Amino acid sequence: MSKSIFSTPQFNDEAAAYAFVEAQLWPDGPVCPHCGVIGKAGRLQGKSNRPGLWKCYACRKPFTVKVGTIFEDSHIAMRDWLTAIHLICSSKKGISANQLSRTLGITLKSAWFMAHRIREAFKPDRRQAPFGSEGGFVEMDETYYGNKADRPKNEPGVGHKHAVMALVERGGRIRSLYMPVMQKQDAHDVVRHHVSPKAHLRTDESMLYFGIENWVASHATVNHSADEYVRGDASTNTIEGAFGLFKRGMIGTYQHCGVQHLQRYLNEFDFRYSNRAKLGVDDETRAMKALKGAAGKRLTYRTTRGQEARA
Repeated sequence: MSKSIFSTPQFNDEAAAYAFVEAQLWPDGPVCPHCGVIGKAGRLQGKSNRPGLWKCYACRKPFTVKVGTIFEDSHIAMRDWLTAIHLICSSKKGISANQLSRTLGITLKSAWFMAHRIREAFKPDRRQAPFGSEGGFVEMDETYYGNKADRPKNEPGVGHKHAVMALVERGGRIRSLYMPVMQKQDAHDVVRHHVSPKAHLRTDESMLYFGIENWVASHATVNHSADEYVRGDASTNTIEGAFGLFKRGMIGTYQHCGVQHLQRYLNEFDFRYSNRAKLGVDDETRAMKALKGAAGKRLTYRTTRGQEARA
């Protein structure tokens, strides 16, 4: 009989949790965040020292693996952080802050901030190759979510909603972008920055994509207004399926999302989709990837609440 993943030491013992995180973030030995020296630190194991504390023998300063990561200045136990990461990574439609609060036995405010820090670890690596770099098919589409605070909900059309544009490689990853402005030039800018000239782009008939064939190997459309959804290799069914998953999670699990947080939620759903089981990534591996993404992504409560710059 197989054991639960949560029966492993890192989810139950604080010292084991720190050792687990250190093994992932410091594969070549402890790295001093103060002077950058690798492998010249010793663990402080006195009874009065907290778990995971090290001292650098180059600059003589103490530190833990939390410094410079999403865990910095957090009083929440590291084993609870690992539990939260695993829960968020393994929940297809996300897990609410209320549920995290009840599961971990922490306050709602702490759970909310913790979840946003974890979403910070989901930010895509800017060093990734453009979509369609190997000449594959890339689907592109836009959707609309929520309601702008200064517009009435019953306003006709989609002008009162927040615009999201996404790209997906068939059989591969996805990237979704919150678009404060959605015009043809903005759609073309997304393609120039995120899509390879070798890609074969597939969209619907929206005028946003008119002339976009100048930036890619080929461009074909389907006419949804005429009930056309597939024509040869032209289709946007993959990206629409991803949008459906995002909206079911946002409406059913999270329910409310301020526009200043929308990009982080998009990053969360993108991360799970880009590391899904169909691509050979199980829950444990997905959580490990998220943990490795925690380094170098400091996030303060004030920044989380504020109107930060959007990707």
